[in-house]
Amino acid sequence: MKRPLPHQTDRKFLVFAATGTDLIFNRGVDLPGFASFPLNEDPDARPIVVDQMRDLIKVAKQAGTGCIIDTLTWMANRDRAAPLGYDEERLAALNRTAVAMMRGLQDEYAEDDDVLLALCVGPSRDAYAQLEPMTVEAAREYHRAQIGAVSDTGIDLVNAYTFNQVEEAAGVVLAAGDFDVPVALSLVVETDGRLDNGQKLEEAIAEIDALTDAGAAYFMVNCAHPDHFSHVLTGNPRLQGIVVNASRCSHAELDDATELDDGDPEELGAEVARLVEAYPSLSVIGGCCGTDLRHLREMARRVGNRAS
Repeated sequence: MKRPLPHQTDRKFLVFAATGTDLIFNRGVDLPGFASFPLNEDPDARPIVVDQMRDLIKVAKQAGTGCIIDTLTWMANRDRAAPLGYDEERLAALNRTAVAMMRGLQDEYAEDDDVLLALCVGPSRDAYAQLEPMTVEAAREYHRAQIGAVSDTGIDLVNAYTFNQVEEAAGVVLAAGDFDVPVALSLVVETDGRLDNGQKLEEAIAEIDALTDAGAAYFMVNCAHPDHFSHVLTGNPRLQGIVVNASRCSHAELDDATELDDGDPEELGAEVARLVEAYPSLSVIGGCCGTDLRHLREMARRVGNRAS
């Protein structure tokens, strides 16, 4: 069944990108090096991973929104997996296992066309550090490995989170296009609403579109509090998702924090709802660092009433 994607319908969709912190602080799972993708190979952890996305679906259904369930594969690429002993073959198998796990969950809602399955991918390196950019073609080849490993599994889309370099972002869009898989490209911004190198959000979106012939299905912002980017939103129809942090802290502050800053779920839900009301083209909402089911319920409850 070919399911309509968020940019192809007037429904709202809920996502949850805070899988790591939720597993650690709320579900009692240890993540050495903050790498969650090895859990796909752990028979004891798999039910917990699936339940995490099942809980997301329940929240979405209760609020009347659609949802996008992500595979637990954000760091499952060559550079981040190699230090943990993963070669190319084992990494490809892990990505396929992750998709199969979430496919089983999606099949529980086989009659619904608003439960989408996304391969979650992330940047090759630290998303919050200024590094020498990859070339577009190098990034394209790099991300082809992960996307290509599951391109024949029937995933609905790729969710590419926390990209902060235009060149690598363009490369992952082109890589998904090579396999004819839709991709939602999510950029991470700092407390001033700009990318780490100072580039304006709108300029980055336009540049990525120019480099890829508008190849992304749509764009999102993630891993930032609404206070950090609400002032730069313009209603750009290419920007259709906001996946927000609970904390107002900067990325540097969050990296140094010893305790989870989960903010105020009701306040965050109200802020997200205000942005959706101001910019109706925002069709995807969700939680990133520090959020959990409390935050998701508040967002979905407030925005779900506006879903068609």
